[in-house]
Amino acid sequence: MSRSFVSPQKLVTGEGGMQQVPSLIHSFNAQKVMVYADPGVIDAGVVQKLETHLQGQGIEYQIYSELIPEPPLDIGNKALQAVKKFDADLVIGIGGGSSLDIAKAAAVLKDHEGNVEDYLNLSGTKSIKDKGLPKIIIPTTSGTGAEVTDIAVFSLENTKDVLTHEHLIADVAVVDPELTYTVPPKITAATGVDALTHAVESLTSVNATPLTDALALDAIERISSNIRTAVWNGGNIKARRNMAWGSMIAGLSFYNAGVAGVHALAYPLGGVYKIPHGEANAVLLPYIYDFIWPSCIDKMTVMAEKLGINTEYMSKREAAIAAVRELSNIVKEVGIPSNLQSFGVKENDLDLLAEEGIKQKRLLDRSPMPFTQDDIRDRYRAAFEGELKFGE
Repeated sequence: MSRSFVSPQKLVTGEGGMQQVPSLIHSFNAQKVMVYADPGVIDAGVVQKLETHLQGQGIEYQIYSELIPEPPLDIGNKALQAVKKFDADLVIGIGGGSSLDIAKAAAVLKDHEGNVEDYLNLSGTKSIKDKGLPKIIIPTTSGTGAEVTDIAVFSLENTKDVLTHEHLIADVAVVDPELTYTVPPKITAATGVDALTHAVESLTSVNATPLTDALALDAIERISSNIRTAVWNGGNIKARRNMAWGSMIAGLSFYNAGVAGVHALAYPLGGVYKIPHGEANAVLLPYIYDFIWPSCIDKMTVMAEKLGINTEYMSKREAAIAAVRELSNIVKEVGIPSNLQSFGVKENDLDLLAEEGIKQKRLLDRSPMPFTQDDIRDRYRAAFEGELKFGE
């Protein structure tokens, strides 16, 4: 079966990458630039650095910061109206995944009719037709991979839905590790495990290819060997650099191979309980793989090696279980709770979560092991109680 591999037209990587933004804007002959940035990024002085590069370049720009994590539809629609009112001819997104997703959606839908909800994957009635405005996407965390994907995620009442279309992919992604140096430990942990989840799920996806596997395995090794240091010693530049690379590489892998069960079950946690996406993925990651490892045992064996496990004298079964155990260790050791009760999830809501989770067919179809609604309820139950069987 033939497969395609898609990425942004240009990747700008390495320290100092943001200095290239003015020349990138000029390469598109743009005059009016809408910059989407969340308040936290502004408070951290990151946007001020961007403005320093833009000033004196003959570029008119506007900063839009009415953004929040896990954005609902009304936030997306207000951001969309802002780019239309300003009549921008290029969009920059700078910040965490939510800011980047908003920027991508606004750039593409600027000249489309209707609102964001009209184009959602599960419930939308309209189709994206035009590429929209050029997009320069600049992550300030190492985790979401939004700079190299064509997905924009929005929160609904009990779950999440996405815009997904090749037109949403960035024209240029600027991955500058310097922008991540001051990210606090909690966010470093959540976004880092998010990136690890992208790599792990893309490796075991039914749509994986040798190319996406190579990227996923590189990302797993980079992230798993650096995430603890990045969280607890954020000033370690080598660790920060490897996390930035690992996040981007994982993004390229999962954009082309796809994620599956972890993300499918994480969406309802974000919808019902507003658990941040990275933490929702993190708390579920070991419990999903504690269930599906027999269906992807060869991949799990290779994964174990990249996680730093000596598998020389292990059977495939032992190596796969060791990989699940190490995923659990990583989540705990970066300070993320290891059960759903710690996030305030109520036992009475497990059925509701399962009902919402089974609707994520786009994601579940990529799992190497099929999920029934009962399976999903069982995984939520295991995560709620904090019980891992490790192959027992």
